[in-house]
Amino acid sequence: LHLCSHNLESIDTTSTTHDLLAEVCMAAYYEGESIKTHYTIHKETYSDSAAELCTVLARSFADIGDIVRGKDLYRGDKKKNQTERDELENKLKKIFENIYDKLDGKKGKKSAEAEERYKKDGDNYFQLREDWWTLNREKVWKAITCDADTGNAYFHATCIDGKNQSEAKDNCRCPNGNNQVPTYFDYVPQYLR
Repeated sequence: LHLCSHNLESIDTTSTTHDLLAEVCMAAYYEGESIKTHYTIHKETYSDSAAELCTVLARSFADIGDIVRGKDLYRGDKKKNQTERDELENKLKKIFENIYDKLDGKKGKKSAEAEERYKKDGDNYFQLREDWWTLNREKVWKAITCDADTGNAYFHATCIDGKNQSEAKDNCRCPNGNNQVPTYFDYVPQYLR
């Protein structure tokens, strides 16, 4: 993983969900900034390219989602004994273990609901990670699209305002303050993107 994710690679494993959200959003912000810089150069060189900035950001957003949820297929530089990606994955497991340990019910015990929901997770905490991503994906989308200029649009209408579909063309976001994330690439398996 080197999505400009230095923040994620150096994260403290005693972190909680709030620290993790801040780190993931910072990594997403810098990733979006890097993509915008390189995209502009690419677009000038290859003016006939069909790739739009919002679509490129959506693919990277999906990669961040895969990393957080433990579903990333990229395993890093095979030449190293323990890859950077494996180190990051181990840190994320530890962070989600800490988050799980703080899902208190009363008197320091896990709530029955948390016990039931996450009992099959094992030490990877896949369901907890999935729930964390679902809860925070909108904030990560805002972070990765922070520097996307107004006028950049997603490749088709995906925003729903109750009646109609519209394009995400305000910094790659849905119009009228609708905070819907206009992509579902993060739910498409990585090998199909």
